[in-house]
Amino acid sequence: MNRSVNTASPATALAESLAGGQLRMVDLTTQLSSNTPTLELPAPFANLIDFSIDYQSEYDERGPYWKHANIHTGEHIGTHLDAPVHWISGREGKDVSQIEPERLIGPAVVLDFSEQAATDPDYLITSADIEAWEEVYGAFPDNCWVLVRTGWDSRGHDREAFLNKYDGGSHTPGFTAECALWLAERTEVSGVGVETVGIDAGGAAGLEPAFPMHYHLLGHDKYGVTSLKNLQQLPRHGAVIVVAPLPIAGGTGAPSRVYALVDGGDVR
Repeated sequence: MNRSVNTASPATALAESLAGGQLRMVDLTTQLSSNTPTLELPAPFANLIDFSIDYQSEYDERGPYWKHANIHTGEHIGTHLDAPVHWISGREGKDVSQIEPERLIGPAVVLDFSEQAATDPDYLITSADIEAWEEVYGAFPDNCWVLVRTGWDSRGHDREAFLNKYDGGSHTPGFTAECALWLAERTEVSGVGVETVGIDAGGAAGLEPAFPMHYHLLGHDKYGVTSLKNLQQLPRHGAVIVVAPLPIAGGTGAPSRVYALVDGGDVR
């Protein structure tokens, strides 16, 4: 008697779940254009160039059947990944092309500090804040990405509001130096994603060490992703994040497409 055997692999099952709507994809990426808000360092530090696109043909005499362009951009523009070699503490570590792909996909945990950031744009998340979250919602899974919602993506259409510069500096939320080290030393964490222009707070130059998320996270072979959006569409637990940077040889970072896989009926 012939028997029907289900030979579907996990990979095939994933594709079928996406096609059938049991899984949905949420794009967490900020659109990359000349209007994308980018980090502005004060003098005498050198800034990266903003993104621009230069069309070399548009179905014309330069190329009658095609349209193509050169793009000009810094590595750390828009939604991008920070590799360990981006920071002095990780200078002996991996460039963006050397990061193992399995470190760039994993379970996502979404922490919501949007109320605190709405009241205080300089709000710094502490390890106690995150421990309190874990007490309520459960421990971080292995190889996870910690995604921090602050509501900052709502400012993404307005460069001035997004960078929020006044009184001689930028005022955006981030992490305390103590929390940065605490996260960096957690073996189950692969990376941290934020909605702001960088993984550190706007005032992080005044912390010890300066820019502690960069210093500790990248120095511990962990990664940062910035300028995320749509985190409000993800559950606190249960989503899977995929980070896809350009594999630039020697690159300290790269623009990235970032998305999440979420159960079709899953809501916050």
